[in-house]
Amino acid sequence: MKLNEVFDLSEDDLEEGAKMVWARSGNRVVRKYRCSSGRRKNRIVSNPADCNKPIDIRKRQKMKQTRAAKGARMARKSKKTKRANPASIRVQRLNKRS
Repeated sequence: MKLNEVFDLSEDDLEEGAKMVWARSGNRVVRKYRCSSGRRKNRIVSNPADCNKPIDIRKRQKMKQTRAAKGARMARKSKKTKRANPASIRVQRLNKRS
């Protein structure tokens, strides 16, 4: 049985260019969408309509600076979280199934 059947969701109901995925919000597991087209292609967003929203240049530049300075540290912390946090492990399993 697929998750779409359990939650009574169909891929056709989604706006064009988005696929349903599971993600973590804090320690909760929530449904989100991966954009398959638009300005945010391959990004995970909370609403499929967000795939075509304009990009905030200031936020994008700030994130580039942060990754340049702390990218390795962020990667280590996220690897540890994905191994140890039960919600992260649940998200990985749910996304493999669907």
